[in-house]
Amino acid sequence: MDLDEGASGVVKKFMYVNRKAPYGTIYALEGLEVVLISAAFDQDVSLAFLDDGVYQLVKGQQTRGIEVKNFSPTYRALEGYDIEKLYVERESLEARGLTEGELIVPVEVMGRDEIVRRMEEQDVVIAF
Repeated sequence: MDLDEGASGVVKKFMYVNRKAPYGTIYALEGLEVVLISAAFDQDVSLAFLDDGVYQLVKGQQTRGIEVKNFSPTYRALEGYDIEKLYVERESLEARGLTEGELIVPVEVMGRDEIVRRMEEQDVVIAF
């Protein structure tokens, strides 16, 4: 994407697909930073959380034992960047014994087929 596109009024639909656990790799944190940058350029940004990516949104993460900063509270700041489309795959939540009530931010829980349909509506899909 040309950086001037956001400033010129051309809005693209970006979906970031988060599939990795929040800690142990740089993918989750780096992905969140890319999301915030995209929103700063006034793009239409949505996030989907699948597989172990659903763990990124779990409340009460304790990271002291692994000596890394808990970045999960940053997800609460997304609304301030007009990022309100957060999708969580129902099958991924269920497979990990999680419920929507255990997540740090409001999300739309949907089945795998609906997530795929949302992906097809995007101009750009980036998976982490």
